[in-house]
Amino acid sequence: MSKLTLGSYPHMLGFEQLERLLERSAKSGNEGYPPYNIEQTSDFSYRITLAVAGFAEEDLAITIEDRQLVIRGRQSDDSEGRVFLHRGIAARQFQRMFVLADGVEVGEAVMENGLLHVDLTRSRPETVVQTINIKKG
Repeated sequence: MSKLTLGSYPHMLGFEQLERLLERSAKSGNEGYPPYNIEQTSDFSYRITLAVAGFAEEDLAITIEDRQLVIRGRQSDDSEGRVFLHRGIAARQFQRMFVLADGVEVGEAVMENGLLHVDLTRSRPETVVQTINIKKG
């Protein structure tokens, strides 16, 4: 069985980068921590919400790297000198990546009740009609 690629469609030109983005996002893994939601808040805006209970704002970092939104969390381990009879809440780190399409911009990030909200907006695409003159050869 052969792998179907965008290059298999000769009328789709210049989509090689999209194919690389799809492969990269598939390799990023399907880890389940922290859980998150993605909602469409309007025709041109989205909100990513991550459940980050136990993390403070200074424990979180949000960056954009090569058209990827990267959200990292790292808690400091303050268990020194403490004796746990049961430890079900571990200080663990995470990294979540979301591939952004061209024209998607990251807005504000807000922490609220253990949830991190990151707002995204997509610019409205312009309809461009261009006439190409034909020259005699």
